[in-house]
Amino acid sequence: MAQPDPDPDDRYGVRDERLLTGATVITAVRTIASVVLAATAAHQESLTLLVVALGVYWVGDMLDGFYARVRDCETRIGAVLDIMCDRLNAAAFYIGLAWLQPDLSPAIFVYLAEFMVIDCFLSIAFLAWPVRSPNYFFVIDRPIWLWNWSKPAKAVNSALFAVLLLVTGWMWVGLVIATALLVLKCVSLHRLVRIGLPVPGHRA
Repeated sequence: MAQPDPDPDDRYGVRDERLLTGATVITAVRTIASVVLAATAAHQESLTLLVVALGVYWVGDMLDGFYARVRDCETRIGAVLDIMCDRLNAAAFYIGLAWLQPDLSPAIFVYLAEFMVIDCFLSIAFLAWPVRSPNYFFVIDRPIWLWNWSKPAKAVNSALFAVLLLVTGWMWVGLVIATALLVLKCVSLHRLVRIGLPVPGHRA
């Protein structure tokens, strides 16, 4: 299932890399703020403050991506930083939630296994091709992009699980959703393995 390499000179391709951009500053600020709030929430045993930490994470995650696109400062460095910071923010929130509501722990830890391991690998796989971020993975493989980084997929992958856990408190519903996401990520990983990751400088 070999896919043609995207043109590195097109509008999705790589560009001069730099660490310090407005988008990466937003990423750093929202990450620090959300982690501090989550840690404080766990210390004070405050679910309200933990939800605020989640809100800061989500709003900041949308804002840094929006800023990068509008100000045309998307970089691969920024994309990787965003991916890593997402994992830190998610871990801070969900570990805090498991601390406050231990009965939800089975669902939470299945979700964290999916998000922090398999989804993380899928997200950084874009580095094997000359595209700026996973948001442009449709030029590599559209099904994988649809399942993982289209707007509906992002909403389901990040928001649905947390919202349902917080609103219902039903561990078994959360476990079903986390397991379904785990299966979807495994299917995506299998498809990615079939495509194969290109080796720089290697020609078949």
